[in-house]
Amino acid sequence: MNLTLKVWRQKNANDKGGFVTYNVKDISPDMSFLEMFDVLNEELINKGEEAIAFDHDCREGICGMCSMYINGRPHGPLKGTTTCQLHMRYFHDGQTITIEPWRAKAFPVIKDLVVDRGSFDRIMHAGGYISVSTGNAPDANSLPIGKEIADEAFDAATCIGCGACVAACKNGSAMLFVSAKVSQLGLLPQGKPESKQRALNMLHTMDEEGFGHCTNTNACEAECPKNISVANIARLNREYILGALEK
Repeated sequence: MNLTLKVWRQKNANDKGGFVTYNVKDISPDMSFLEMFDVLNEELINKGEEAIAFDHDCREGICGMCSMYINGRPHGPLKGTTTCQLHMRYFHDGQTITIEPWRAKAFPVIKDLVVDRGSFDRIMHAGGYISVSTGNAPDANSLPIGKEIADEAFDAATCIGCGACVAACKNGSAMLFVSAKVSQLGLLPQGKPESKQRALNMLHTMDEEGFGHCTNTNACEAECPKNISVANIARLNREYILGALEK
């Protein structure tokens, strides 16, 4: 496959940045999107040019680092798939592919395709935990949990914090991410005592970080590589309202 790539290049957060066009040749359709970038970067380095900076880690669709906006969609054209698990066979020979970083106020560009998602970490620090007594671990069956509840909590816990929901949202909202973390903990007995305060703390931090508000377009769910449901946002809103009423 021969492809034309229009890649966003930006030296640092203060640089204006812009698209640079690259031509890559003899790309195997069995390569992942990131492996294709590895080939391009190797060519750039051999020419004495600076490689394109992009985030990656596990390359198994688990860590959420591979954040790229590909032809106008977070993680590319394939639903329920991270960039690292997207293969070049889903593109065609001669195609032009435009690649950008996440575009959100709360995700400032560090360099090229790398953005600072520290705002997610600060939201987690605000409430993404449970307070438990130290000591021996409880017996496995001491807290019986119904399968339906356990499945809902597990589904929410599959969120990898990649930020695709923010990138897809016209308001740059992090509501799907926050709601997944609130649901993951609040659905289980260990997390219920702090569920309302958790929602208050995490949403307050979300606002402080500069994320936008949810207007229920559901673009976040449509582009989430782990298919997190917007039903979690309804749960988050309920926890927030109940917590606010108790204040």
